[in-house]
Amino acid sequence: MSESATEDLAQRHEAAESEITPFAYERPEDLRGARGSIQLASTDLFRSRVVVLKPGEGENNLHFHTGSDSLWMVIKGKARFYGPGDRLIGEFGPMQGTNTPRYARYWFENSGEEPLEMLHVTIYAKPGRDQKTGRTDAAPRKAYTPHSAENFDARKG
Repeated sequence: MSESATEDLAQRHEAAESEITPFAYERPEDLRGARGSIQLASTDLFRSRVVVLKPGEGENNLHFHTGSDSLWMVIKGKARFYGPGDRLIGEFGPMQGTNTPRYARYWFENSGEEPLEMLHVTIYAKPGRDQKTGRTDAAPRKAYTPHSAENFDARKG
């Protein structure tokens, strides 16, 4: 490896290592609204968070994303995911979930009697610091307003 390639690799190592982000998740006890979003870690390629929904709440209109794929995994509680025509994709309990690829239409709800906690990992189609998921409504919005979640940060340091 040439000296300049070695220096370039060393700079890449340093830049990447400066983005390592320890976190410690705890469900917020003082959630005022119907939904909370707890930031865990992110880079220019992905974002991870825990979504907390009170019973009976959810992202309850059919929608899709043009700029990202997602992974959803229930940590605590129960979630139901639906596709077009309210077709049941699945009901998931702890350590179960689904993915939602770009352009796949879906909506979900807390189907249990306790707060729902779900790990949500978003992978962006293109790298960049100011990512947009390209959320697009496929049906009229009901009670939930996108980006209305109460935000918390679990990152340390």
